[in-house]
Amino acid sequence: MTPKRGNNADESLVELFLDMQAAERGAGKNTLDAYRNDLADLTAHLRAAKVSVAKATTDDLREFLGSLAERGFATASLARRLSAVRQLYRFLYAEGKRSDDPAAVLEGPKRARTLPKILSIAEVDGLLTQARAPAEDGTSPPAVRLRAARLLCLLEVVYATGLRVSELVALPASAARKDQRMLVVRGKGNKDRLVPLNGAAKRAMAEYLKLRGEAGIDANSKWLFPSFGETGHLTRQHFARELKSLGAACGITPERLSPHVLRHAFASHLLHNGADLRVVQTLLGHADISTTQIYTHVLEERLKALVRDLHPLADG
Repeated sequence: MTPKRGNNADESLVELFLDMQAAERGAGKNTLDAYRNDLADLTAHLRAAKVSVAKATTDDLREFLGSLAERGFATASLARRLSAVRQLYRFLYAEGKRSDDPAAVLEGPKRARTLPKILSIAEVDGLLTQARAPAEDGTSPPAVRLRAARLLCLLEVVYATGLRVSELVALPASAARKDQRMLVVRGKGNKDRLVPLNGAAKRAMAEYLKLRGEAGIDANSKWLFPSFGETGHLTRQHFARELKSLGAACGITPERLSPHVLRHAFASHLLHNGADLRVVQTLLGHADISTTQIYTHVLEERLKALVRDLHPLADG
């Protein structure tokens, strides 16, 4: 649904930009809300300075960024707001709403390169082993075993596919068909992609559905991981809590473990074992290869190890 436009000319220009993001780039609600909040800061600052979005200069925009820094905004938050401002003015210039782009020459704050939190292959294997034991314990009460089978299924699927947690918990029940070899996943911007399922994930799905059927719970649910909540399926927060409890049993501290860390593990372990960066980009659903390149530190370590182990003149 298109948001109602404000009477203010600045708000109208911002809403035109948001309409474009939704219609042409498939931006979802969360993305649009983030843009709207970031640009509300801009329009409020310009209004206080008695300047309009249509007339703002590069110096006006620099003063806006400076005001954010004075308010104690973190580097990442500053960079995000600058990105929103740049995209707004690029759009206004392209649409002929402005004859120039005052944001084109703005420089962003220097951001230190942050590497994703990574679990080792042994640590992931430990998590799966820990989750598998209660799921396969035939002496456990059915409800306990079903809950354990669900957690094992979540783990196996996310580590096999690298799905975002929002994509994982919202998988349809049809994802677990017996002949299913690939998942069709709807990701950011409502873009579909195919990801393969391995044997372990398919077995975990089958066992989980078998136990769910025996319990007679949500037999007609359209979701693979149904719940009684508002969404109708398991929430991201619920999975995160169960995962952290499982990690604690394996000696992994809570700050090192989350559903997104398992997505990182999927990507890093693939690259470590020789996968092409472009293939990993496709599997993760990244629109831009630069997003996937955060994992290149894994490749760098692998190349160093190859030279160390295989070069004839390398130190022993």
